[in-house]
Amino acid sequence: MVIHGGAGTIDPATLTPELEKQYHAGLARALEAGYRILKGGGSSLDAVEAAVCVLEDDSLFNAGRGSVFTSDGHNEMDASIMDGSTRKAGAVASVRNLKNPIKAARLVLERTSHVLLVGRGATDFARDEGLEFEDSSYFATQRRWEELEKTKEEEKERGRHGSLAFPHTHLGTVGAVAVDTHGNLAAATSTGGLTNKHWGRVGDSPIIGAGTYADNETCAVSCTGTGELFIRGSYAHELSVLMKYRRMRVDDAAKHIIHDELVDLGGKDTGGLIAMDRQGRFAMEFNTRGMYRGYIGDDGVPHTFMYQEP
Repeated sequence: MVIHGGAGTIDPATLTPELEKQYHAGLARALEAGYRILKGGGSSLDAVEAAVCVLEDDSLFNAGRGSVFTSDGHNEMDASIMDGSTRKAGAVASVRNLKNPIKAARLVLERTSHVLLVGRGATDFARDEGLEFEDSSYFATQRRWEELEKTKEEEKERGRHGSLAFPHTHLGTVGAVAVDTHGNLAAATSTGGLTNKHWGRVGDSPIIGAGTYADNETCAVSCTGTGELFIRGSYAHELSVLMKYRRMRVDDAAKHIIHDELVDLGGKDTGGLIAMDRQGRFAMEFNTRGMYRGYIGDDGVPHTFMYQEP
């Protein structure tokens, strides 16, 4: 299993040793949650959901409890999940107060004939399915509020209005990819989006083929960064296409997407992704200063990283 906690959010100057330790611990907990399922013969779909739930519950990451604020001071979240064995997928977008959006995405996959539910429809569906909701105060962390205020000030200084430009320091997403003992791949992604985004804005995370994709024939992918670019490039699916038709290895395809195609579209210093094939070969590629990420293999030992470590 491989996970990420977002690219483009890391500023070494503001991270204390204690905070770095907390990030590593959060990533390790997510990896261990997914590994327990895989070790017990469980499905990759269950494993990626479990790992993402741990990250959604951790206020350090921009998903679930740690979601950033929209321009009007709310938390709107997106999530998706995909099964590589069937290519069935489920997603929700622009949901509020839902503790674990990834659980709603999984239920869309399993209990509806749809792929994506948004806004009130997604919220009502999650309530009908008995998922857990929280008061707005659960999501309203002081750190994220300060990020919103700072971003609004930066916006004023640039003389721009309407959240049309997003500083790369206010990105973030969480995601997981895994292969199980049956050789089935799965991918999951969840996010609070961009700080100061216009309410109702939806990025790539719940868009199948843009921020999330899984196909047993090729790979499982979860992306992070400026969602508009990943949507325009359909980069999660594009990585699969490179493997399928150009016979590229998963690591080479990931490098091409992040360092060539994304940059050509104007995405220098704006994103990253994780990907895995059926043999367990994986990539953790990014073009930002860092990306919270990690992997766990047969030995059950979590390996977590933040910067340019191998």
